Amino acid sequence: MDNVPEEARKRSGSGRTLALTVLCAAIGGTFQYGYNISIINAPTSYIQRFINDTYMERWGTGLDGTQVTLAWTLIVSAFSLGGLLGALLAGPMSVRFGRKKSLLLNNSFLFVSTVLVLTCRLAKSFEMIIIARFLVGMNSGVSMNVQPMYFGESAPKHLRGAVAFSSAVFTAFGIFLGQVVGLTELLGTETLWPYLLASNALPALIQLVTLPWFPESPRYLLIDRGDKEACVQALGRLRGGEAPVLEMEELLQEQQMSVAINSGSAPSAKTLWSLFKDRDLRSQLRTVMTASSAMMLCGNDSIYFYASYIFQEAGIPPEKIQYAAIGTGASELTASILSNLLIERVGRRYLLVGGYSLMSCWTIVFTVALSLQSHGVAGMTYLSMVCVFAYILSFGLGPAGVTGILPAEIFDQTARPAAYMIAGSLMWISLFLVGMLFPFIVSGLGNFCFLPFLGVCLVSAVFLGLTLPETKGKTLAQITAEFDKKNRGEMKEVPDMLGDKMPPEI
Repeated sequence: MDNVPEEARKRSGSGRTLALTVLCAAIGGTFQYGYNISIINAPTSYIQRFINDTYMERWGTGLDGTQVTLAWTLIVSAFSLGGLLGALLAGPMSVRFGRKKSLLLNNSFLFVSTVLVLTCRLAKSFEMIIIARFLVGMNSGVSMNVQPMYFGESAPKHLRGAVAFSSAVFTAFGIFLGQVVGLTELLGTETLWPYLLASNALPALIQLVTLPWFPESPRYLLIDRGDKEACVQALGRLRGGEAPVLEMEELLQEQQMSVAINSGSAPSAKTLWSLFKDRDLRSQLRTVMTASSAMMLCGNDSIYFYASYIFQEAGIPPEKIQYAAIGTGASELTASILSNLLIERVGRRYLLVGGYSLMSCWTIVFTVALSLQSHGVAGMTYLSMVCVFAYILSFGLGPAGVTGILPAEIFDQTARPAAYMIAGSLMWISLFLVGMLFPFIVSGLGNFCFLPFLGVCLVSAVFLGLTLPETKGKTLAQITAEFDKKNRGEMKEVPDMLGDKMPPEI
């Protein structure tokens, strides 16, 4: 008991370095994902006009509406396709260069895209915008995988969820700030839209200047590189002094487990194929694949697109809709901050399952409101507006942040990069499918267009509720044993890595 105040002081001292590390990594990481999703909405009409004018000047004839829409769809879809490639690159990059250096190298994609969008009007080439958005997508695909991995491996056990969840907070902050910067009073004008698309270079520059001053992931240094001395130094810096003895013992035990799994040889990162073949990790893999797919298939991004229509039907003047749309970004930001404060109290499982359950309820109400609205029932437009904000709040409360934490918590060091590659690939494929299919779903189902998303939310809530154990405050060995107990009906005997020294769960 005498060392409790000392332990508390160490935790307090670690806060500053850890918080600054999170800030510097996230500002050029998941913040960019949210920001780049958001900033493309404001200049839609200007870019479509630029496409048509460029084509007319080049070929002497203009494009019809369908052809302009197709070209615009290519620009939008390029972001998702680039994200898919980035997700596949994230695993090898994180193993070869480390977590921190991968985030730094990742900024090169943004700087090339900045040059392309700033010179596309001079070159009279809308194709340069397509390439630029593809590169921006690659940047987001890498950061969405590497950053949660970096955070999960660097945070102490009692703060692991809150630190990892900050990825979702910065994503929501990026969406919100992108909506603000895209206002017509700022950069959302016909003359300034290239600067709006190029403004993502500023966060990248901030990261390049600041992140090199902070340590690499201690787990990567010890388990992947075998550098115990560098691990001790990095862990000490992140904890505000000396490396905690208990935490260092846990890392060494994880390293020994990895060596044992690899038959006494130094641990090497699993490939995608070897991860799929590993029977002991199939339960974890199914859980992560379901959660990652559901995060994009649940229709949250479609709600953002539908919001403008709802606001217009509610009688908001067209020139004021951009301000109402900022409320959607503010809703997700508010929910993610609240969830960040709750995650170490409530736990991951309850936030994830609860978020999808609430989204299911709001989808039903939304569908009823749209149906009654089409029959002229008074007040339904305002109920639809409530549903838009409530759906986004429910998404930000759980699925938006918890999904990114799961691979870092339920896979060991050797399997984690491949797990993030699979999770990231499914997220980007799902985002691409929803973006391409949603217009056809709307035209085919009309007021019932959100029923497919209701199905996704219900299935996700039930499946994750049955298969996902709570990971709050637990070591990897304990989490693995929970998966065995829950999904196979038997408990593997896993020795307590820290013995009687392990502090009580938080």
